[in-house]
Amino acid sequence: MKLDKSSNPIFSGKAFKQMDFSFAQTERMTIEGAMNKTAILLLLAVLSAAYVWNQFFGAFNPAYPGEAIAAITPYMLIGGIGGFIVALITVFSPARSAVLAPIYALLEGLFLGGISAVLEMQFGQGLVMRAVGLTFGVFALMLVLYRNRTLRATGKFRMGVMAATGGIALVYFISFIASLFGANMGFMYGNSLMAIGFSLFVVVIAALNLILDFDFIERASESGAPKYMEWYGAFGLMVTLVWLYLEILKLLARLSSRD
Repeated sequence: MKLDKSSNPIFSGKAFKQMDFSFAQTERMTIEGAMNKTAILLLLAVLSAAYVWNQFFGAFNPAYPGEAIAAITPYMLIGGIGGFIVALITVFSPARSAVLAPIYALLEGLFLGGISAVLEMQFGQGLVMRAVGLTFGVFALMLVLYRNRTLRATGKFRMGVMAATGGIALVYFISFIASLFGANMGFMYGNSLMAIGFSLFVVVIAALNLILDFDFIERASESGAPKYMEWYGAFGLMVTLVWLYLEILKLLARLSSRD
């Protein structure tokens, strides 16, 4: 099974072609090291998200909610656009992931903190805490299922997740293009049963991507990948977790709007 086979575009063959295996035994990637670095990235994202969250509710006035949104919009733009750019650079330069991955986490935290605060204002009911709890709950469940081999990243499993992930990306792209011309793909928006069903499907696929991410980290460590790949593996896992959190947040928001 080749290391460059993963549905996560972060784990493309390009990263492995650039790896330098001329290193000492003590400089090799380990699963524990990748997990520790994932924890560091999560902490950085939480810290920057908390900063934007505090900025929003510090400026929030129920009579003029737009002022609070305006106060954090620059953070969200910097986080969203900057995070995307840094992610692209990291994909093409995995050897620099020890520096780029923490920057990505901080930038994504700015975006996540902003969108979380806005949705919490709209729907309340502890929406964000439930989304965070569910995200970590799904992460833990997928890790258990992977460790006891209940779910395995077989060839068919990988191809199925890759196809579903690609299909979702295509649907999002078509929806974005359609919106530029004023068209509205109904199942992508609102709180209809179809929209909720689509969100639930995307959450499931994002969760299954975690299995492939775990598999990548395990196989890369077993193959003797260089130490910096711990950061790259953590970065790829972080990308999936950000996606999973956003989809769970969106799903909960749709469910709350039906109450």
